[in-house]
Amino acid sequence: MKILAVDSSGLVASVAVITDEHLIGEFTVYHKKTHSQTLLPMLDELAQMIELDLSMIDAVAVASGPGSFTGLRIGSATVKGLGLALDKPIIEVPTVNALAYNLCGHKDIVCPLMDARRNQTYTGLFRFCGNQMQVIKEQCAVDISEIIAEINQKESAVVFLGDGVPVFQNYIQEHIKVPYTFAHPHLSKQRAGAVGALAVQYYTQGKTTAAAKHVPEYLRLSQAERERMEKEHAKN
Repeated sequence: MKILAVDSSGLVASVAVITDEHLIGEFTVYHKKTHSQTLLPMLDELAQMIELDLSMIDAVAVASGPGSFTGLRIGSATVKGLGLALDKPIIEVPTVNALAYNLCGHKDIVCPLMDARRNQTYTGLFRFCGNQMQVIKEQCAVDISEIIAEINQKESAVVFLGDGVPVFQNYIQEHIKVPYTFAHPHLSKQRAGAVGALAVQYYTQGKTTAAAKHVPEYLRLSQAERERMEKEHAKN
């Protein structure tokens, strides 16, 4: 089994090729460039370095959301185009789940925090039993106070990761009531390798989607859509 994985759900742009036994190659950049400028060149460079024949992959995996609306659209368009061109299925991996999988095997509750603006976060809660991930709380978009309150009720140690950590760090330190840590920088952001590792499991479970049917999972309306609805509501 060989899977090409892509994550463009946030500021990170990342591509990887993984099998059920090895991460063959990964290219990750955390820099302010448009993903439309980076993903395909990164993929081409990675494919050349590992001598990858794209026709030999079994599926294309993608961080399917939530995340940056623009990033998700670019990532989805990229994998959909590859899937259609190569006649390969898409493996849709929830972004928050993939982010949590960076800490596979961690002893504490894992809480990814992605900055969703307006004091909200894309988050969820996870535990690991070896390499098996248990979803305690499905990925969702909530106020930071809501997820911290839920963590406090569980009375278990927690580790935070994601681009929301620096945004919400002060709030966490002021309101958390359980032991907590923050993931190290090399594990704290999205990685296509983690997307691919989960995708391997999904593939063996038959969790694939036809390329033509793939759409991102935004979890909430875009800012433009919210502003439009607010204006319409004000008129009424």
